[in-house]
Amino acid sequence: MSTVATWPSQAEMWLDRKGKPAWIVAMVLGFIFFWPIGLALLAYMIWGKKMFKSQSACKSYSLTHGFKSSGNTAFDAYKADTLRRLQDEQEAFEAFLDRLRAAKDKSEFDQFMEDRARMAQDTPKPDTDGPAPAGA
Repeated sequence: MSTVATWPSQAEMWLDRKGKPAWIVAMVLGFIFFWPIGLALLAYMIWGKKMFKSQSACKSYSLTHGFKSSGNTAFDAYKADTLRRLQDEQEAFEAFLDRLRAAKDKSEFDQFMEDRARMAQDTPKPDTDGPAPAGA
């Protein structure tokens, strides 16, 4: 295969390594020098989902979908099982943290209510009956 035929894929890989700003710069330069190139890059970025796809979404997708196959079914099964187990452990840990936060919130609220009740008992209530009648 000649290098002439592979330069578009090499350019794409280079731009992918540089990230979204490189794609945007390439598109703007394409519009400046020859507008159909800029238009073609814009269309490729939109339909190729390069413009709106975040890096974290890519990582999350690859983690949940088990990456690509290694070609060895035993290893792929082991990898899928390990990833599933790690996902379950992460969910259990997040649930634990939620329970821990809820317990701390309840403890702080109970302490607030005790302090409030104690302050209500310590402060003397004003005499609302008024002075005693003179003839009583």
